[in-house]
Amino acid sequence: MAGKRPIVVHLPSPTGGRRVRVDGEILGLAHNVRDLVEFLRRAGLEIEPEDVADSPLIDWRGVGPDRWEAETRT
Repeated sequence: MAGKRPIVVHLPSPTGGRRVRVDGEILGLAHNVRDLVEFLRRAGLEIEPEDVADSPLIDWRGVGPDRWEAETRT
């Protein structure tokens, strides 16, 4: 990876999935770590799935990589 690029993974949307942004550009709606890694690969960033939780390049908004679904209210 050439240089640091801000990666933002937003809170889960009400319908599930998390918006992914790199350098201010929305890459898509990821529904799991595999989706996230694929979006990043297409953007020229190589991060292994097992490294996303601890990567200093990723700003996890609100919750970490273990939550991808919308919070359900009962």
